[in-house]
Amino acid sequence: MWRYARLYGYFLRFSFSKAMEFRFDFFFRIGMDCAWYVIQFALFEVLYLHTPLFGGWDPAQMRVFLAAIFLSDALQMTVYANNMWWFPFLVNKGDLDYYLVRPVSSLFFLSLRDFAANSFVNLLITIGFMVWVLATYPDPLGAGRILLYVALVLLGVFLYYAIQLWFLIPVFWTHEGQGLRQVFFSIGSYSQKPDAIYRGWIRRILLYVLPLALIASFPTRAMFEPDPWRLVLHMVVASAVCFGLSVAFWRRGLRSYASASS
Repeated sequence: MWRYARLYGYFLRFSFSKAMEFRFDFFFRIGMDCAWYVIQFALFEVLYLHTPLFGGWDPAQMRVFLAAIFLSDALQMTVYANNMWWFPFLVNKGDLDYYLVRPVSSLFFLSLRDFAANSFVNLLITIGFMVWVLATYPDPLGAGRILLYVALVLLGVFLYYAIQLWFLIPVFWTHEGQGLRQVFFSIGSYSQKPDAIYRGWIRRILLYVLPLALIASFPTRAMFEPDPWRLVLHMVVASAVCFGLSVAFWRRGLRSYASASS
């Protein structure tokens, strides 16, 4: 475990030094993500000009939900999004060999090597937004509920990562990663709305088959519902199952990988 922690420290050092070499891109990406946060926040504020509740939540509760969305997005963009973007190209060019010969988990190395330093600034901004939302909430929030909320948001980021792998690993066989990637991003947008607005088979898919609706909705619901442990169990089991399937799928894909040396 200590070896992996040291290795990740080297990843961080390299990523920050690289980011400082392209400062225009560094600040442009910060501005682009901040604009997205403002647009999402304004969208729901406008909705509440016409209705007192949306998805069963009032404006203050919706801001807690938005804080979960923003923090989840900033975390995945900071920690592993760049790595996921390059994965299909590594497979098709045979450059995945570089990751497979390292004396560490290939999935760890592939997923976490590139830390997005520019998104780290946005991560700090979203943390500040979450602190503001929780501090200004009109009713008292217990420390236990807040810790559970934050823990489930982190678990949601892990769940998002595990599901995203399902849509990237088929590149071992299809050799084309853009189509399924776009499908995933389209489906992933469903996680940015409260799960209560979905009904029927769409809701069942988003809760049990592709459980993207859990990522921000369940942490928020766990903050306000009297008994949150059913939600916690659902989210823990979903994350474990999704990651287990991802690892099995990854190993199967490696057996089909045609490396640059083959």
